[in-house]
Amino acid sequence: MDKHQPVREGSVTVSLIKGGKGIRNTVDAPSSPGIFSPAIQPKEAGNYQLVFELTTPDYSDKISIDNVVVYASTDEAIKALGTAEDDGSISFLKEQAWKIDFQTAPVVSDKIYDVINTSGVWMPSLGSTKSLAAKSNGVVNFKEDNLTEGTAVKQGQLLMSLNSQGLASNNLSTDIASAKAKYQQAKSEYERKKELYESKIVPKSEFEKVESSFEIAKTNYQSLVSGVAGGSKQIRAPFDGFIKSIIVSNGDYVDQGLALVTIGTHQSKVLKTQLAPNYGLTMENVQGIWYQTKDGQWADVTDAEGKILSIGKDVVREQPLISVFAQVNAEVNMPEGSLTQVQIAMGNATQKTMIPVNALLEDYGSYSVMVQLSGESFERRPIKIGKRNGENVEILQGLQVGEVVVTTGAYQVKMASMSRFYTCTRPRTLKTKRNVKQNIINFTSKQIAHPVRSTCIECIGRVLCTYNERRCIP
Repeated sequence: MDKHQPVREGSVTVSLIKGGKGIRNTVDAPSSPGIFSPAIQPKEAGNYQLVFELTTPDYSDKISIDNVVVYASTDEAIKALGTAEDDGSISFLKEQAWKIDFQTAPVVSDKIYDVINTSGVWMPSLGSTKSLAAKSNGVVNFKEDNLTEGTAVKQGQLLMSLNSQGLASNNLSTDIASAKAKYQQAKSEYERKKELYESKIVPKSEFEKVESSFEIAKTNYQSLVSGVAGGSKQIRAPFDGFIKSIIVSNGDYVDQGLALVTIGTHQSKVLKTQLAPNYGLTMENVQGIWYQTKDGQWADVTDAEGKILSIGKDVVREQPLISVFAQVNAEVNMPEGSLTQVQIAMGNATQKTMIPVNALLEDYGSYSVMVQLSGESFERRPIKIGKRNGENVEILQGLQVGEVVVTTGAYQVKMASMSRFYTCTRPRTLKTKRNVKQNIINFTSKQIAHPVRSTCIECIGRVLCTYNERRCIP
């Protein structure tokens, strides 16, 4: 169950069927989040089919259980089944799991590689940065009050403008007016020559010369007026990203072609790793690269269609290492130049038992996991681990394929197991009778200690009294 969240809306129908006939009960809403309380009372003993039908606004599900035995009495059921004994498992209720980040995953058989553990540095990819240059001469005017390095920008957002009004030379307004006049003159000449050419009065060479002059004048005029508003040339962000660097200051005069600002994005980066040449890495024997994200999780460079770009061929005395470059298209919220842990997979894969590395609990170099035995029953099991491939780890001993382990919330389950060995800090009060003077019956209080079975369903980790209805002791 992904995310282990309770059902908050919906209905549950329970049916007990025998020989084509049966009884049914439907509840239209949970009594509390995730808990439905339908009740049915069979009229005779025997073998039945038990059917659960869940309907929610998002999905429907049906669970059928065959050969459910209904006994005539409780005594017969106990005689046939015996009484439940404490098997030493850890009780961790659904109500507890729903209140925390909780997730499980199956033990699987998958490919695993030999890896080289190293580190890498984040670099910008070719398409992740763009330098915006001045398209005309003018005075820089910032359009954002807080335009600083690292500021987030949106595509098309106005960053600054270039104003050349009042300048004796290289005045944008004057240049636009001049270009417009030349464009209109060339257009008029083009239209006149076109009619004469179509009437076969002027030769083709003369018409093509006029046509070329017209296209040049048109392009020049459109280039000047593009991005102009209020007589100023506007500089806008070409894509969503952030300000990587600002080269000019507000009020500076700049010439056409001078770099003004550089925009960057986290959407694509290059991961550079350097290794000793004795590993013998080639594009043929490198099977994959994993890296750690900002929150410490492992990710594959092939996510979002990333890839290994190249592997260096030569080394020099000053830098006797081989460089490996990988393109990462997944969003990387880490500054350029920062380091990250890297695993490089190489060689041939072998089929091994694996689990997510998040499931591991470490105690002084020894590892264990929380294995889910049933819906609310768990056990802590020691294991031996082998190779790590990104977010997965090889299991050498302790688990079988198909078993289920806790990947998120294992520590809380561990705390629930520890609470089983405590004695309740609040003694239970028992009232007993005794005779006093004048044969009046009074009650006196006697305090005794009693064991603890689990943790509180309201707040994980606090000791829970057996006689306090699974709620915290004040």
